[in-house]
Amino acid sequence: MKNTIILLLLILLGTSCNDKNKKVYKPESVGALNTLAVVMDNELWEGSVGDKVREHFAEPLIGLTWNEPQFNLEHMPVQVFTGMTRLRRSVLFVSLDSVDIAHVKTDLYATPQKVGVLKGRTKEELIDNIDNYSDKIIASIRETEMEETQRRFSRSLSQDKSLEEEFGISFKLPSIYEVGKREDNFVWIDREIPKGTMNIIVYAMPGNSFSQDSTFVGDIVKMRDSIGKKYIPGPDIPNKTTYMATEKAFAPYVFPAEIAGIKAAEVRGIWEIQNYPMAGPFLSFIINDDKNNRKLIIEAFTFAPATNKRDYMFELEAILKTLQIN
Repeated sequence: MKNTIILLLLILLGTSCNDKNKKVYKPESVGALNTLAVVMDNELWEGSVGDKVREHFAEPLIGLTWNEPQFNLEHMPVQVFTGMTRLRRSVLFVSLDSVDIAHVKTDLYATPQKVGVLKGRTKEELIDNIDNYSDKIIASIRETEMEETQRRFSRSLSQDKSLEEEFGISFKLPSIYEVGKREDNFVWIDREIPKGTMNIIVYAMPGNSFSQDSTFVGDIVKMRDSIGKKYIPGPDIPNKTTYMATEKAFAPYVFPAEIAGIKAAEVRGIWEIQNYPMAGPFLSFIINDDKNNRKLIIEAFTFAPATNKRDYMFELEAILKTLQIN
């Protein structure tokens, strides 16, 4: 009898441990990239709280040729947020409540999923939470969107070895991209889109480039313009020299960054064609590759007249951030 009781206890203990280790299944999330489901009462959405949500989460992105929001916002009342609607990949939940909280939940109803939660006892508390915590929520959602973009294009990757042979680097590059130009210390990769092209260029500068902080932005512009003049010609116009340069009316934005675990500078701005009315956005990372005594420059730009470019640039950024220095 005693042995039987011990055996039963061991079986129950084993079952309990298995239940704890069992992974809870969650369905795959859905939703268009860079689209945020905003769950809040109609009254809040149509008033000052909704205005504050739009101010932060639909703020125009810098470095584009015209205003495009960082997220497309899709409002839905709380009572609609049920069933399949809860499987949206990016969600912002805003409500009046008996508590004052702001946080981000991961994989709450689906995977991958980020749910930003903002609650307040008054509209004033809600607005304060939106002001204080929106950057953190945006960064978390944007990271998930970036990972989802990379997951999608990783299904079919290019096998071209030009970047590895020329610079000892690689990207997770979708197979739809092709090498259009390769010269000593320069590789240009592009893909066709309905109204233009998406482009990536890679080149290197000496390790001691950009030694003066006071002239950093100006030196970036000079570097880009010289590379554009040498490698990226514009349309063939009689009696005119055309090439890709940096938009003269606006200085590019520069931020600290990290790529492949290495410190870098992130540069966003507008390119233009010298002596021709054509322009578009660019994103550069200037990487301090000290091991190879060089500044490695990886840049993406889009040519797509009269077309929204946010999602094109987001895909290009996702590619650049898969960089590996071999």
